[in-house]
This record gives sequence, structure tokens and C-alpha cells, in this order.
Amino acid sequence: MNENIFDKLDFGPLRPLLDNDDITDISFDNNGQTWIRSLTQGSLRVEVQGLTPEFVEKLAFQCSNVMGTTFNNAKPFLDAESAELRLNFVHPSIATNGIAMVIRKTPAKIRLEKEKLLKDDYFTQDIHDILIKCVEGHCNIIVCGETGSGKTEFVKYLASHTKTEEKLITIEDTLELHLDKIFPQRDIVAMKTNNVASYTDVLVTCMRQNPKWILLSEVRSAEAVSAVRNSISSGHNILSTIHADKASAIPYRMYSLMETDLDVNQFLNTIYRYIQLGVHIKAYYSKKLGKFHREVDEVCEFYVDEDNKPQSRIIYQKLFGKEPVMRKPSPHLIEYLENQNIDINAITEHLSDDLPFTDDVSKEAFMENKETDEKVDTPNVNNVEPVIQSVADGGAPVVVNDDVPKTDDTPTLAPVTNTVPSDGTVPAVAAEPVVTETTPVTQPVVSVTDNETGDNTTNSGSGNVDFSTLGSLG
Repeated sequence: MNENIFDKLDFGPLRPLLDNDDITDISFDNNGQTWIRSLTQGSLRVEVQGLTPEFVEKLAFQCSNVMGTTFNNAKPFLDAESAELRLNFVHPSIATNGIAMVIRKTPAKIRLEKEKLLKDDYFTQDIHDILIKCVEGHCNIIVCGETGSGKTEFVKYLASHTKTEEKLITIEDTLELHLDKIFPQRDIVAMKTNNVASYTDVLVTCMRQNPKWILLSEVRSAEAVSAVRNSISSGHNILSTIHADKASAIPYRMYSLMETDLDVNQFLNTIYRYIQLGVHIKAYYSKKLGKFHREVDEVCEFYVDEDNKPQSRIIYQKLFGKEPVMRKPSPHLIEYLENQNIDINAITEHLSDDLPFTDDVSKEAFMENKETDEKVDTPNVNNVEPVIQSVADGGAPVVVNDDVPKTDDTPTLAPVTNTVPSDGTVPAVAAEPVVTETTPVTQPVVSVTDNETGDNTTNSGSGNVDFSTLGSLG
């Protein structure tokens, strides 16, 4: 489906959301709920005037008509995509709580910029420079993270630092990279798999195109894993993404996708030998920053040692709420880069050879020590001599340190009128209610008016929110 076909569709109340660069995903489901994913606010529910199940069903029928297909009980799933949009519909006969729709925006641009990334604590200057040098030195790099963490965007950022004269081929099952449109002057071939051409078929043709770099949008099947193995073992360089909870787990995640009885040691030896780096991207809502935050959480190096045993070495790790820790890459990576005429000694000379911890136990101890060092010393109230010692009946307070000369700047203490009665009883004092600040468990509901700019949005829980002011990572 091309952009001209999308031009024939009436997006109506969806247009303000589609025109907002800060919004990456739009989801409609559960009898009329609308949820968006924002670069700065994460996932939140919005109310869009005019966006009803009837309108979404009408949009689905428009898509099916211009595509020459049907959308009904017999064909309850509908997929459509263009250069910068991807739509998916599920018919109410399958989605029992109402028609479901997801729109993913995949703009043909690189949102990430170095200066903004450093300012937003996405990573440190040192690990950024090392990663760029590794791209220049033709290292194979796999980026992992959860859905929506920004893996593809980071791969596009790394790919933008490949040499201009090097040929790139992208292999995708859904169009997301758009490097051919971002760099129209470069030698780039964009390939897409489908029911006719599988990953294996496309890869065979890809090899004959003689690329320097092969970019797989995502490794999520046994066929994609085989494509990665065949590519890297034949001397081509790879940039790709995968779903994994940490960088050091990437080889094992790839093995779990194989679904075969392949010898695990043989498979891991291949991956550890030919993939140099794994990068983990984490995304979460930061209370400190007051917005949705993405960061490089871990960078892990893979290699096979002199005893032919696979080894992993974490060279960068971001500890939650702490400064990241980093150490020098292994001699294996340094030697690999030197063979590509890339020198990183100027970047790593001030780094230590080891991390401040070696395992999970020592890591917890390190974090506890950091917390202790960061605590501010507070005075012990038991050691502070009180200024007011007692109050005489109806009299003024008695000052203990009365040898301190009184100046004009010294505040005067008012007489205490609440004195103890002569019968010795103490009057009851009403307890002040304690107000505890709580965090609402529900997501804010934001209303989006049906206009062309997407302005004048309101949040029922926190006042006004102007979507037009929401920026993008780029």
C-alpha cells in the first residue's frame, strides 16, 4: 500500500494525533477507548472527540476498498502500510469487546541527535564515542529492549554513522527503517519479505547484491536468526534488534528462537565469535525528569577466549538512580578495531580495567555504599540543647542560652498563652490530621478536540496539556 492510497482515506478526528510528531502509536479498542504512546509521556489514555467504533469501522472499510480486499467475518484481520504509517484492524467478530485498531507511525527521519541524547542522559559521552567507533570499525551490533523502548530508532542512529561509500541493504517484514528515503544519495537497497519471498529467499539475493552492511529490522523468528548467522559468518556486517531483558542475554535469546535441537554450545560459539556488541535500551517514566525517559541501560561485549569458550564482558551499565559505571573493552575488541584501523585508546585511557563489582552480591553492596555516601548528615536531635526549657504559669519562655547578645535581627518569642492549669491537669489538644500524598493508580485521561492542529487538549487529572508543545527526541 503506497502513500497515494493513504491520501484517499479520511482520518478525520485522528488527524491531530497523526500530525503530532511526539506521538508514535495510536490504539483504539475496548468499546471506544483511545490510547497513545508518546515520546515524552509514555502511554496514556486520551479522549478524542468524534473517534467512535463506527468511525473506526468506516476507516477499516475504506482501507479494504482501496486495497481491493474485504474486512468481515470471513476475513477479520486487515493490515495496511505506507512509507510512514502502519495500520492493523481486528473485526468485532474476533475482538469481542469491539473493533480494535492500532496505528504505528514510522517517519522517514532520524529522531535521535547526539547533543540532545547527552543532555537527556540517554548515555555518556564515552560509551557514545565507543559505539560510534565500533560502527566505523564494522562491528556486528544487536540492540535489545522492550516494545516501544526505541530499538529501531537507535539502530537508525547507528546506521547513520556508517561510511557514505558503504552499501547498505535493509531486510524487513514491516517497513520501519526508511534509510533509502533518509539518505537518498546513498547506495541502499530496501527489501521487504512477504508470503512469496521469505527471509531465506531475500537473504540469498541480498548476498548477491554485495552489501557491506545488512540491517534486519528485528530478529523474531528462527528464520531471522538463521539469516543473522549466515550473514555474519559470510563476512557481512549486521545491525539488528531483538527482544531481550538485558544485553548479556542476547545470544541465549537468539538460541531460544531457533526451536530446534541444534547444539547449544556450537550455536553460542558462533554468536559469541561473530557478534561483537549487544546494547540494551530501557524506557520508563522518570519522576525526576517528569517525562518518559529512554536510556542505554547496558552494553555488553561478546568474544571467544583462547580456550574456545564463549565469554561476555559488560563494559557499560546504568544503575537505577545512580551514575553509570564503565570499564575498558577487552583486548579482543580493541584488537578487532585496530585491524580495522580504528583506535579507541584516547577514549578508554582514563577507564579502569574492571567494574566496581563482579557479581550480583557485590553489585548490591556497591549500590548500598553509594546510597550511604550520598546521604546528607543530619544533626542528632538528642544532642541539641533546647532553646526553651520550661514555661512558667502565665509567664514568658525561659531562654537557656541567654548569654548570647540580642541583636535587632534576633526574633522575639511571643509569650505562651496555653499554660498548664493550677489543678495540674493538662488540656487535651486536638490532633492535626495527617495528609499523605498518594499517587493515583489510574492513567490520566486527556481530551483531544477535533481540530487541525491538535491544540487545546485537556487532562482531567492535571489541568491543561498542549500536545503541540510536546517535542520529539530528534
